[in-house]
Amino acid sequence: MNFPIFSFKSNTMKMKPFNTLVILFCLLISHAATLQAQSKTQWSADGKGIFSLSKNALVKTDVLTGDVDTIIGALVLNKADLFKKMDNYTWNEKTGQLLVFANTARVWRYNTKGDYWLYDGNTKKWQQLGKSKPAQTLMFAKISPDGKKAAYVSEQNVYVEDLKTAVIKALTTNGNRRMINGTFDWVYEEEFACRDGFRWSPDSKRIAFWQVNADGTKDFMMMDNTSGIYSKPIPVEYPKVGEAPSAVRVGVIDLATGKKTWMAVPGDQRQHYIPRMEWAGNDEVIIQQLNRKQNESRLYLANAGNGKGYYIHSEKDAAWIDILPSIDDDYNYGGWDWLDGGKSFLWVSEQDGWRHLYRMSRNGKESILLTKGNFDVIEIAAVKEKEGYVYFYASPDNATQKYLYRTKLNDSATPERITPDTQPGTHQYDISPVADLAYHSFSNHKVQYVTEAISLNTHLDGKGKSAVQDAVNKAANMPSPIEFFKVKTDDGVEMDGWMVKPENFNPSKKYPVVFFVYSEPAGANVIDRFGVGRNRLYAGDMRKDGYVYVTIDNRGTPVPKGREWRKSIYRKIGIVNIDDQAKAAKEVFKMGFIDTSRVAVWGWSGGGSATLNLMFRYPEIYKTGISIAAVAFQLTYDNIYQERYMGLPQENREDFVKGSPITHAKNLRGNLLYIHGTGDDNVHYQNAELLQNELIKYNKQFQFMSYPNRSHSISEGEGTTKHLQTLYTNYLKQHCPPGGRPF
Repeated sequence: MNFPIFSFKSNTMKMKPFNTLVILFCLLISHAATLQAQSKTQWSADGKGIFSLSKNALVKTDVLTGDVDTIIGALVLNKADLFKKMDNYTWNEKTGQLLVFANTARVWRYNTKGDYWLYDGNTKKWQQLGKSKPAQTLMFAKISPDGKKAAYVSEQNVYVEDLKTAVIKALTTNGNRRMINGTFDWVYEEEFACRDGFRWSPDSKRIAFWQVNADGTKDFMMMDNTSGIYSKPIPVEYPKVGEAPSAVRVGVIDLATGKKTWMAVPGDQRQHYIPRMEWAGNDEVIIQQLNRKQNESRLYLANAGNGKGYYIHSEKDAAWIDILPSIDDDYNYGGWDWLDGGKSFLWVSEQDGWRHLYRMSRNGKESILLTKGNFDVIEIAAVKEKEGYVYFYASPDNATQKYLYRTKLNDSATPERITPDTQPGTHQYDISPVADLAYHSFSNHKVQYVTEAISLNTHLDGKGKSAVQDAVNKAANMPSPIEFFKVKTDDGVEMDGWMVKPENFNPSKKYPVVFFVYSEPAGANVIDRFGVGRNRLYAGDMRKDGYVYVTIDNRGTPVPKGREWRKSIYRKIGIVNIDDQAKAAKEVFKMGFIDTSRVAVWGWSGGGSATLNLMFRYPEIYKTGISIAAVAFQLTYDNIYQERYMGLPQENREDFVKGSPITHAKNLRGNLLYIHGTGDDNVHYQNAELLQNELIKYNKQFQFMSYPNRSHSISEGEGTTKHLQTLYTNYLKQHCPPGGRPF
């Protein structure tokens, strides 16, 4: 139940000495955020430059000097008429091949299908891949490591194309809506971020791929009533909680013989998941298997020639196991952090109560703890094996922030903080794979996003300066409307929050408060970065109008506070998070300037569910609620998400019912605005109708707005965003009037 995807316009930045690099870096980040399945930052082989597009040309920019060399001129790209239609690209410096992804379209959440064009820098010629395939159907095209072939998916089948002869060979032929080769169904994409479903072997002789058999998965029928005179049913293979998953297996195809070999992973294919698979050399693949409840992870190595696999490692948790690395770029782009020529690899585990990095032997029999201490590893940033270090993000002392650390790859030495301690906030580094260079991105609640090209050793650019530090210093004495705070409930739970007070705040007055909530394991709100405290749905300025705006991260949110914090919500979504939020609100009220007769709450998706639960279970606190795209009944949502955090309804159905807003709808006393898109393939419109029936049954009056054929983001269609903002703002002002009032 992830956040909906929104589009934001970036602010224009003043030009710095390395302004070109800054802009290019921002564009690369934007692409990555949009696609999550295409190329990462394209570093040069020497690790000192990056390849990027500038003024319709492919250029190489020296990180520290800013010198720019043109690799492919604008005339070539313009002549191909691809630049305007291009969504992403991959440049292979070694082979001189430019792969362009253009004319793209969305499959589920992301634009993962389209057309691919290849430019050969040696022959100076363009060729379209899959030319005989239907337009706009190619997915995840990748050139073989030897540069001689391309592989891609089209209409649920995997193909390989000889680049010299343009001969296309079908590697699978049984693909259809129910038999999915080389990519995934809706639920794997949504909950495991699995999209690109095949991998080239390092020697270019084989392709390993996932096959999803959704034949036993029921369709959920969405209805399009606006595209024509007659309604159009839209089927989505959607396994609801309690329904068996689609059967998934991994196959390896030998390109020389066409032989297909299935990897022998034990267990019922419809009672487990395979969220990760990568090559482990030329002859083996490594496979991660999760059981149905997702509380046991098992790793297997399988022989690519005969399919025989052997178990190497397992791990269990009383709640659930987050797949590795759910917080790492490798998860989105493919890859495995192998060390010592494949003799060992990096692994993440919470076995000691904290998310830590381990170095594990290939056979799984030996492991070394690399990040010892009472803190969480947030994300792996880079592995520098020659240096003997792994770089990672952590924030041991403040869960709202993120900093770069490194630790040795061969023992559990105390991690070394790389980010200067004079730069409080949220940091991101794109680290060169072979050089001591990085693009550094930073923001906090005072400082707008700043990027710089730096040496990691000094945190300075090529002129001995730091744009980030300059920005921090400049903002140090500047006032900020954002206040970070902590609350401790009467049962001892301490939570982080932020608050935005009205302009010209007068502590002798009482103000209305608006709580923004998400509260589930898929996301956190209290992060020290630029833009927090802004409400994108409010058409106006909440501070000027006189609202207090607050958000608080309860137990169960994925913040770096240890396993116990994150997994205390197991089997208690709709209970623990809701109780925490209500108790935290009472602590906020003790600050003395909140008008408890004017208390509003709103949220989207999981936040929409929390809004409903808060309105229904704590009507004495929350007087106005705006719920968008909410799961009203937990038994309507998908199996991977709900079973991961709640268990199997066949075993503990009462927990699903107890945590569902629909169960408590009869308690509604306040003002409720309920919003849902009828074309939501994530949280089905079914939820809205079920809850409406329950509210009607008890004569509970509410306002409802449906958006025809809009998805989970409610972003499609002319005028939609403005309409939603107007609706939200007017309702809030009407039922939770702004402005301070005397005591």
